Amino acid sequence: MHIFLTEIHIKGKGFLQKGAYLHMKKSALLLLFSYFLILSSCAPQEISPPPPDYDQTKKMVVDILKTDEGKKAIQEIMTDEKVKQQLVMEQTVVKETLEQVLTSEKGIKFWEKALQDPKFAESFAKSLKTGQEKTIKALMKDPEYQGMMIDILKNPEMEKAMMDVLKSKEFRKHLQQVITETLNSPLFQAKIQDILIKSAENIQQETKKQNENQEGGEGEESGGDQQEQGGS
Repeated sequence: MHIFLTEIHIKGKGFLQKGAYLHMKKSALLLLFSYFLILSSCAPQEISPPPPDYDQTKKMVVDILKTDEGKKAIQEIMTDEKVKQQLVMEQTVVKETLEQVLTSEKGIKFWEKALQDPKFAESFAKSLKTGQEKTIKALMKDPEYQGMMIDILKNPEMEKAMMDVLKSKEFRKHLQQVITETLNSPLFQAKIQDILIKSAENIQQETKKQNENQEGGEGEESGGDQQEQGGS
């Protein structure tokens, strides 16, 4: 019995020692984990810089381009032969792309729909006004274009269409409005005034010359009469 109790005591002591070992192991792991947490929280963290603001970046770039160094850099870039060739190539590509887009079915539908908007049509017409004027002036000096226009105007259908337009109330109303606006224009009035003044000056000069010629003729006649009387 004593031996049995002794054995139980020894085994219990070993069991207690084993439990104490496991408890110490768990405690050590918890302490180690806590230590790493403390280190990670105390370690300096890298703060990522905020993304650059668009307006600030834009202002900075504009300010740089306004400086003498920025202008000089742009001039040097634009004078580079490789850049020039690249620009020419890109212009060709852009032109071909625009032609394909504008002449495609979708492009035609887009322009038909867009030009139905009065505001867009007005803005589009104003943007093309200068270019159209230059093109028309150049074409009007071209003999081939002049011949084509004459042939078009001689076409009976075109003549009939033009006459119908000229006889329409809308055209007459528009023409009357244009004439009224032209007559009320200060620039037109100034030109008319200059023309009238020049015409009056020319008339005065011609009248003065005629009077001088008449006076000279009368003087010659009176001188001739006096000579005849003296001779008689």
